[in-house]
Amino acid sequence: MAGFKDQHFNDRQSASANAKKALLDKFRTRPASDDPAVQARKAERQRIAEARAQRTAEREAQREAEAAAAEAAAAEARAQAEKEAAEAAEREAASEAERKAARDARYAARKARKR
Repeated sequence: MAGFKDQHFNDRQSASANAKKALLDKFRTRPASDDPAVQARKAERQRIAEARAQRTAEREAQREAEAAAAEAAAAEARAQAEKEAAEAAEREAASEAERKAARDARYAARKARKR
């Protein structure tokens, strides 16, 4: 096991200066913006961004299409339900008319028996 390494102020100061110098050298050796490698990376990032935007637009169009299809299905279901409700109301009205006719016939028969 390594023992405790006692660093003095001068050691820490020189290590800090060396780190700053290395960072500065790294920044200075950075290629210019007109370098072909930099231009290639920039073009690649642009291509990726365009592809991402296209995929996003496709997904949005698909969502809109699915929403429109769901809305159309819901409208069709509402129309079918309204049609069934109208038919049920018509049957109920016909049934009510039959019951009324039967009641009127019973009333007329009762009146005829009394006379």
